[in-house]
Amino acid sequence: MVVENGETAQVPGGEWNEKRTREDEGEEEACVSKKQKVEEKKPSGPVNLGFKSFASSVEMFDYFYNLLHVWPPYLNLNKYEHVMLLELLKNGHMEADIKVGGGIHAFQVRKHPVWKSSCFFLIREDESVDDFSFRKCVDHILPLPEEMQVKHDVNRALGVVKHHRGGKGGGGGGRKGRSRH
Repeated sequence: MVVENGETAQVPGGEWNEKRTREDEGEEEACVSKKQKVEEKKPSGPVNLGFKSFASSVEMFDYFYNLLHVWPPYLNLNKYEHVMLLELLKNGHMEADIKVGGGIHAFQVRKHPVWKSSCFFLIREDESVDDFSFRKCVDHILPLPEEMQVKHDVNRALGVVKHHRGGKGGGGGGRKGRSRH
């Protein structure tokens, strides 16, 4: 039995099926387009970058993390690593054109003057120097897991050191600072 303008219809084979109205179809199409937009924001591997293909953001992160911690400070990176960092910068940095400027002469690993940690620095053709976050670049290309994303620590940048007093941690001066002589 088929009902022309009703809410339900019996399809061949005896099963009952609810008909969708045009409004329902429009809502479903809107949901599908929203899902597509969300999926577009989260690309998945593999991603070709320079000479390598990375299956995941963690694999890409590990590659540049290891490079950062193995390469000696203030020594220009070799041509292979130069190409890899340049591709990372061009594909992952939000302001790549500004960072690259008139061209990059070299990349180096240096201690960041504010963050006091190893960081990639670029040296432009005009000899100006700038730093960039490989972590942010990787996260822009392939989103990192939440626990690996950049966490801004403003207090550390400003040089604020937290001193914890009390509690169960030692540091009480042994016998509370008194001698028994």
